[in-house]
Amino acid sequence: MRINGKSVPLCLILLGWSFPGLSSAQAQRSQEPPSQESRSKGKTDLQLILERLDRLEQENRDLAAQVSALRTELAAARGVAPSNPPAAVAQATPAGTPSPDAASPAPQTASAPVEERVAVQEQRTADLEQTKVETAHRLPVTLTGMVLFNSFLNGRYSGGYEYPLTASPVSGASGSGATLSQSILGLTFQGPRIFGGGVVSGQLHMDFWGGSSSSLNHLIRLRVATVSIDWKNQSLTIGQDKPIVSPRDPTSLAQVAYAPLTYAGNPWFWQPQIRFEQRVALGANSGIRARLGVYETSESTSNAIAEYANYVASARPSLEGRFELWHKFGKDGRIEIAPGFHTSQTHAFGYSIPSRLFTTDWLIQPVAKVQLTGMFFTGQDASGIGALPDGFTLFSPYRITAVDTTGGWTQLSFLATQRLTFNIFGGQESHSPIDLLAGEITRNFEYAGNAIYKLGSNVVLGIEAAQVRTSFLQQSGQLVNHYDAALGYLF
Repeated sequence: MRINGKSVPLCLILLGWSFPGLSSAQAQRSQEPPSQESRSKGKTDLQLILERLDRLEQENRDLAAQVSALRTELAAARGVAPSNPPAAVAQATPAGTPSPDAASPAPQTASAPVEERVAVQEQRTADLEQTKVETAHRLPVTLTGMVLFNSFLNGRYSGGYEYPLTASPVSGASGSGATLSQSILGLTFQGPRIFGGGVVSGQLHMDFWGGSSSSLNHLIRLRVATVSIDWKNQSLTIGQDKPIVSPRDPTSLAQVAYAPLTYAGNPWFWQPQIRFEQRVALGANSGIRARLGVYETSESTSNAIAEYANYVASARPSLEGRFELWHKFGKDGRIEIAPGFHTSQTHAFGYSIPSRLFTTDWLIQPVAKVQLTGMFFTGQDASGIGALPDGFTLFSPYRITAVDTTGGWTQLSFLATQRLTFNIFGGQESHSPIDLLAGEITRNFEYAGNAIYKLGSNVVLGIEAAQVRTSFLQQSGQLVNHYDAALGYLF
């Protein structure tokens, strides 16, 4: 169709009829004289209609952008992710135009309604119900421990042991191998609150050192198991643990089945006990921790005459005490000095043999990266708490003597980085020769050094070299070297 001598598509004429407002506006404009601007540009009525359509299309785009922005603000107020805009809105936004979210500042997030927060919390509780670990009495339990792989090489005087505690007097073949039997499996639990605001807690740790050295003959062995009640300034602990007078250990991944420096100055027997601790503050940076308790000894002798071997009481109660004075100074400095005592009676062959020990242990940390720890003890008949065997000597059915002993150990640790630590430690225990029989150990000395590196937050790698030197009464002394590489995964 032709209008004013120009060809006009029929669809545009129909579009104009479909909008009465446009038609009336066009009729009104046709009655009005054309403006000077229109006359100067020579615009026709059809061109004005097209411009009007362009303005309507732009307004439609603006409305679509506002709808999208309102959807985003509504979703943020409800605390959920905004849904994708409908296809019509997406199509209304021309390519290359910034989205409303990018063009306008992000709306301020409002707090979710109480009903929605409660619903979210109930869902989280339901999810936790599927994954938590608890006892039959609904007490929280945490699984802990370490998968430990050790590869080792021993000298000819190892006596066939994976980790020799003393040098054998008889030479043999050099030994090497690998084991995972020093791996530890543990549980820690948190109990309820009781009278006086006391909090009940406990721990249970086992390893697989029982059985033999065969990889198919490992048995679970109990190490430490305690139940504690902790008040503000007091604690009561019942269970199995190291002697009260010997709470510290050197740091090692090579010797875990036994406490490091066993039989070389570190009494270690994990035995049943009950102890009470009182804490006293001496200002903000000093204090006293006093422990007193009953510890069960483990009595044995290897030098008894065969027919009298069964006349030794295998366990006896002992009284132990430890009194620690601690002080903090500077940012990372700390000192702990703890004297202690052990007293008990060993019953053997109808005799009562006294066991008396004076002990001291310490921790000195002048700066954050350096620590010095250790222990010293002296007295008689110390084998019942895990010191060098043969705390007494049976010379004849009518003569028995407690063995005088002196021992101790110390360790220097250097925390080179957050991942790498170096440890150098050594210890010895000596017995009085006049209290021994020929062939018995008069002195056992061990020193070692290791480096422990954290491959990750729960993966550690360690290498260690150690040497044990053992002296025997009326025999030549021997030494044995031990080399170990370990990889541990803590969980």
